[in-house]
Amino acid sequence: MSRPYGTLTRNSTITRLNHWLTAACFILLMLSGLSMFDPLLYWLSNLFGGGQWTRAAHPWIGCVLLVSYTGLIIQFWRDNLWTRDDVAWMKAIDKVLENKEEGVPEVARFNAGQKFVFWSMTLLVPVLFFTGLVIWEYYFGSYTSIPTQRAALLIHSLAAIAAIIIWIVHVYAAIWVRGSMRAMTQGWVTPGWAWRHHRKWFRSLATTGSTGPRPSVNGRLHK
Repeated sequence: MSRPYGTLTRNSTITRLNHWLTAACFILLMLSGLSMFDPLLYWLSNLFGGGQWTRAAHPWIGCVLLVSYTGLIIQFWRDNLWTRDDVAWMKAIDKVLENKEEGVPEVARFNAGQKFVFWSMTLLVPVLFFTGLVIWEYYFGSYTSIPTQRAALLIHSLAAIAAIIIWIVHVYAAIWVRGSMRAMTQGWVTPGWAWRHHRKWFRSLATTGSTGPRPSVNGRLHK
């Protein structure tokens, strides 16, 4: 599906599929994990066909998540490297939250908040995966001691809570910044959106000509 005239390609089809596969795995893991975390949430296991099916499916979904998120790391690690502009952007976070552009550094493809989410999940996903292997009793239960499994379960639970909090912030920010969801569902943004939220990225597109804006009928930037 081609983008509308006068817009910019923000995410390719492969990137969007990779993102939504990761998101789907994370949501399934969150629901199944919560059902095993506390008896009050056990009813969530009905979404997976009961407790046994939940325990069986949860680790396999985790394997898919690791592979899927690795795909995102390969695609975006360079764009998420920390720079001085990110430090300045964080110092101006009060203006960012108030939607004030004056005094806020120009942002490249990702802002400091997005980079924080990226690197946090880059750390947490492997932690969840490897601690999950330790407590995956069916395959690895005989290779580790009970104290080791208990320690792994504690770390796994704490990492999961941190990941859920970061995911909530990520979803809220995507909804709060108008046009961001469209970038990941349809793949395109308007030049006006890019100029306002990711001006340095917009300038790089204009310089290189890569997926640059096609002129609109009236020659103005679409917002």
